[in-house]
Amino acid sequence: MMNSKSLYQEVILDHNRKPRNYGTLDNPSHHATGHNPLCGDRLDIALHMQDDQINHIAFHGESCAICKASASMMTAAVKGKTRADTEILIQEFRDMATGKLDPAQPNHLGRLTVFSGIRDLPTRVKCAILPWHTLHAALNALTSVSTETDDDPMQAASVND
Repeated sequence: MMNSKSLYQEVILDHNRKPRNYGTLDNPSHHATGHNPLCGDRLDIALHMQDDQINHIAFHGESCAICKASASMMTAAVKGKTRADTEILIQEFRDMATGKLDPAQPNHLGRLTVFSGIRDLPTRVKCAILPWHTLHAALNALTSVSTETDDDPMQAASVND
């Protein structure tokens, strides 16, 4: 049986080498660019929504392995989901990554709980949640978001929690 740390490392390596949904979409209905100035990660998230459901989603950019793996798993997890279900995943992932959600308690994260240990690596938390910040921005018609600005809706939620 693989322990959680080695499973985490295996997932990061797999999704970094072979990211799912990596690329661009023609004429997306929603798009945002996310930037983490502390480590240099920069991602573009594009999606096609129809009838309040994410039909297609893609990401591309330059990022560390943790950010790329998080984006890869995120896109796989939200494809086919409604906006409301996606917003629940965004909130739960952010809460898990920051230690506010115990992954052993009921949640909607499924395989995404492999990232639960990131809460113990404070310098890497923003790498893991950048794709989620960016997806949240895209869903809310924001063209760009940064992990270091006061107007980042995810950061503002953290301050107010």
